[in-house]
Amino acid sequence: MLNIYNTLTREKAPFQPMEDKKVRIYVCGMTVYDYCHVGHARVMVAFDVIVRYLREQGYDVTYVRNITDIDDKIIARAQENGEDFSALTARFIQAMHEDAAALGVLPPDQEPRATDSLDLIIEMIQSLFDQGYAYVAKDGDVCYTVNKFKSYGQLSGKNLEDLQAGTRVEVNTAKNNPLDFVLWKMAKPGEPGWDSPWGKGRPGWHIECSAMSTHCLGNHFDIHGGGMDLQFPHHENEIAQSEAATGEKFVDLWMHNGFVRINEEKMSKSLGNFFTVREVLKAYHPEVVRYFILTSQYRSPLNYSDQQLDNAQQALTRLYTALRGLPNSANAATGNIYQTQFHEAMDDDFNTPEALAVLFEMAREINKLRTTDMDAAAALGAQLCKLSSVMGLLENDPEQFLKNASPQTEGDLSDEAIEQLIIDRKTARTEKDWAKADSIRGQLDAANVILEDGADGTTWRRK
Repeated sequence: MLNIYNTLTREKAPFQPMEDKKVRIYVCGMTVYDYCHVGHARVMVAFDVIVRYLREQGYDVTYVRNITDIDDKIIARAQENGEDFSALTARFIQAMHEDAAALGVLPPDQEPRATDSLDLIIEMIQSLFDQGYAYVAKDGDVCYTVNKFKSYGQLSGKNLEDLQAGTRVEVNTAKNNPLDFVLWKMAKPGEPGWDSPWGKGRPGWHIECSAMSTHCLGNHFDIHGGGMDLQFPHHENEIAQSEAATGEKFVDLWMHNGFVRINEEKMSKSLGNFFTVREVLKAYHPEVVRYFILTSQYRSPLNYSDQQLDNAQQALTRLYTALRGLPNSANAATGNIYQTQFHEAMDDDFNTPEALAVLFEMAREINKLRTTDMDAAAALGAQLCKLSSVMGLLENDPEQFLKNASPQTEGDLSDEAIEQLIIDRKTARTEKDWAKADSIRGQLDAANVILEDGADGTTWRRK
């Protein structure tokens, strides 16, 4: 039985979708004004694994992840660059898709964009007016009346009275209440804007997700996810406006992944302590980065450092080494303790660290079987690949991964040069020229190439 932690109820409970074996899930995607950083990668990878596992368990999943392609940050960056905002967002949407593909993240079933959803957004805002939840503020912005939604704070555990007591007098006095949030923002001169019943402007961030999610998945759906930083106010506001507009419960299960941290601080653009996915991929294989993200359960903090990535590379190398040279097996081992343990780990709120530990037990058993029963080793290797694919791992050819685990830099020996040096070393050993053989091995070691001599010859991999 799959158990998932629900941020709304603050407890782990058996997962019960609204429809048998059908799951509808919406995850807040990127605001596209810059390259994705490792924190964004964690959201993409974490929910990619969740969706993969649900499908592996036989669920028919509809996965929606939106794109925010209009907001204040996008407008500010476009003005800085002296370019049209749509050119800026098109460039970074393409970059986001490239980063996601590199990390083995499968595309969502639907990827709505805010600028393509304006009619839906305006329609929902009008519904909020009709229900008495929206008003035009003194500055012309359309705002949501937080006080009218009695269960405001249910997701974050925040008390409305405490929130109001903590607000400062100087906060936007155009609103009826400092806690009220913008649904439609009036466009300033020179800013992009769209026509609406309330004047030319653009949608607020919160209403975008409510309109897109309910349009794609219905007024009431199974799972809504995103980073922990979105719990308040973004997701809290989504609940308030969605339920007020539709009169229905919005979402049954809320899932939030933990922060990526550097030196005990959250990685974020605002703090300036972030690493883009592109920067990291210059130094590490994409699957190493994906593995690193999965070493922490999705709700836990993930501590970023070069040492952690080095450890991930070493661990993934051990798994690929276990698969190296195994004959192809049409029949994967099934029904064994490893399969049971893997599913027990994933059924416990997608506990990827425990699931990875099972994969290493399998690798150890494969290494033992190599000397006694190669067919059994191959069958277990096929099962290792099958279970790993649920996590998006071990999807490369072992030989290719081990030779290219570290992205090559200028000055590195090419594969061809390494292969020639191995041939030269073999010739030297045949001629008993041990000094030359040792010299070649030393040359390869200095080039960060590891040789592994075995009964079937010499194999190599990059450090």
